[in-house]
Amino acid sequence: MTPTAPHYRQPGWFTVHVFNAFVAWLTRHGLSVWGSRVLEVRGRQSGEPRRVPVNLLSLDGKEYLVSPRGNGQWVRNVRAAGGELHLLLGRRREQRTAVELPDDEKIPVLRAYLKRWKFEVGVFFEGVDADSSESALQEIAQRHPVFVLSSAGEAD
Repeated sequence: MTPTAPHYRQPGWFTVHVFNAFVAWLTRHGLSVWGSRVLEVRGRQSGEPRRVPVNLLSLDGKEYLVSPRGNGQWVRNVRAAGGELHLLLGRRREQRTAVELPDDEKIPVLRAYLKRWKFEVGVFFEGVDADSSESALQEIAQRHPVFVLSSAGEAD
């Protein structure tokens, strides 16, 4: 089996300059849109803080970040930063540590994520949705990084 190239779907102009900017503005002003937060992580090349709106998923007492677009910039920055990041909502700033899940542990998280945000991100999951079979979710799991979050210093 040949290894697959990292999967990533680049956001379009409207998403970057209008939608993400609007959600980030609302979130910075303390208004969470369906669980939105602004993710702040150190840039892997510049070392400067990078910010992007994300959907924070709460499931079974844990919190997760899912990358619907694949191995994008924020995913690569979180990996390079050793999982150290901040989640922002208004003036509230929470330091977190992210640990990436292996593909076989992503299924219930992906299912819950799709159930909650399919209207927003469904296009990135190639027809797979919350009602899809376990095998269909397993098939796409490698293309969608999932991180479980803990508070800084908290053991999992």
